[in-house]
Amino acid sequence: MLTPATRIFVVDDHSLVREWLTKLVLEEKDLEVSGQAATAKVALAAMIQSPPDLAVVDLSLKGGSGLELIKDLKTILPNLPVLVLSMHEEIRDVERALRAGARGYVMKRDAADQIIEAIRAVRAGRVFAGTEVLEVLTARMLSHPATQRADPVDGLSDRELEIFRRIGQGAETREIAVDLGLSIKTVQSYCQRIKEKLGAHNGTQVARDAARWTQVDAGK
Repeated sequence: MLTPATRIFVVDDHSLVREWLTKLVLEEKDLEVSGQAATAKVALAAMIQSPPDLAVVDLSLKGGSGLELIKDLKTILPNLPVLVLSMHEEIRDVERALRAGARGYVMKRDAADQIIEAIRAVRAGRVFAGTEVLEVLTARMLSHPATQRADPVDGLSDRELEIFRRIGQGAETREIAVDLGLSIKTVQSYCQRIKEKLGAHNGTQVARDAARWTQVDAGK
């Protein structure tokens, strides 16, 4: 009897990435793409209706947060393994994704065979980290604590960090609210907490700090 192919659900807001990953998966006889979505809301509804064997999720999504989606999946479909496929290589993103419930983390620029290896490893119940992610984790472990400068951004919650990142990308309050499915008042409350946690004097300073941080984060 033939073993059923592993059914994978792909969540990414870029159609080209979804097409590329689908093509990559379909080259493997034991894997198949059972569905795909560009937003967290659509992805969650689809996976609840027809649970896949594994979900591949990007952290940056329109209409929601990849981290929040991972948390929702952990609560609603606790046995569903999740692999993060992201452009973010910051240690904070890796740690937050794993804390949220992801079982693996690979970069979009990793070799195709490594991404397939990650899918199989996570499906088998193992934790997987891509080569670049391992390098970041190793560097963190080898760094002497006394030489590390505390980054106030690390004190932000997952949702606050998501909003801070979007502020740095130039998004306005109303745009962030629509993008994350929140009310404007809720986003404003998050912005106030961000300002307090970072010790910023006003919203202008938060926007300036966010833009600088986002540029540095993107360049790493």
